[in-house]
Amino acid sequence: MAGGDAKTNDTKAASAKQYQFAQKPEEKPGWEGFKQFVWNTETSEFLGRTGSSWFKIGVFYVIYYAFLTGFFAAMLVIFYQTLDEKVPKWQNSNGIIGTNPGVGFRPRPSMDSVESTLVYFRHGELGNWQGWKDRLDNFLSDYKEVGKKPKPQPNHVECSFESLPGEDQFCMVQTNELITGPCTEENNYGYDKGKPCILIKLNKIYGWLPEPYNHTKLPSDMPESLTRYINSSESGLSPKEKDEMIWFSCEGENPADAEHIGQVDYYPRPGVPSYFYPYKNQDGYLSPVVFAHFSNPKHGVLISITCKAWSKNIEHEIQERRGTAHFELMID
Repeated sequence: MAGGDAKTNDTKAASAKQYQFAQKPEEKPGWEGFKQFVWNTETSEFLGRTGSSWFKIGVFYVIYYAFLTGFFAAMLVIFYQTLDEKVPKWQNSNGIIGTNPGVGFRPRPSMDSVESTLVYFRHGELGNWQGWKDRLDNFLSDYKEVGKKPKPQPNHVECSFESLPGEDQFCMVQTNELITGPCTEENNYGYDKGKPCILIKLNKIYGWLPEPYNHTKLPSDMPESLTRYINSSESGLSPKEKDEMIWFSCEGENPADAEHIGQVDYYPRPGVPSYFYPYKNQDGYLSPVVFAHFSNPKHGVLISITCKAWSKNIEHEIQERRGTAHFELMID
């Protein structure tokens, strides 16, 4: 009997083990459940993980991100070894900028209207022209310092067609020739009188060289006034100047604009010498510029103006602003 009872007890124990299922953990609602998730006192888990689990995953991510950071740094170092601080990797036709420089004008509107191309102001003693004069004066500040430094750069030299720059030299802008006549700070660059001076320049493209027109083969679409100036004996241009210049012209875009724009004078002349190029990111390099002086524009009307640069390798595309600059002039 004793043996039979023992056998019966073993069978009951086996049956009990066979039918013992895992029980679903007790779920605590609300704040109690959140506290248990943060720290479970029964299993010693923090945010659902034990200390050893947090240690293992922490070590994994430290090694993973250390390797990732090292790999990125190594690739960055290798990348910078392929770059030059002064010489762009992709130039001219191989680069995004291309080989066709744009034309810029100064002063630009204030930062509140940075995308605008409207030059609008009231002239006279009670006018609001001062901001335009100040922005132009600020742009010219570097030009006014040319030649005034105690130790000028030896490669920054005065040039002429009889004295061209050497291999590693670049030319100074002759400020005394540029800032003259009505286009001076003392004359408020003509803004107080409603006869503004607008500065015109080519945008910089590294290594770009102009291909000037021969004065005997000027393009048919060049403005007649500019053609007449180039070929006139009264302009005082030497044969070199006639054949080695990048010319500029500013005109009204439509017949009404052409009627309202009035006379446009250029200082020191409507062009810049080709010996200022190429631009090679030289320290102290300043773009050659021209002042277009609008001596008698009609007041109270909006005048659309296009300024163009003329060289054999400059194409004119108004929509994409290639070789041209567009702005509107309105004076009250």
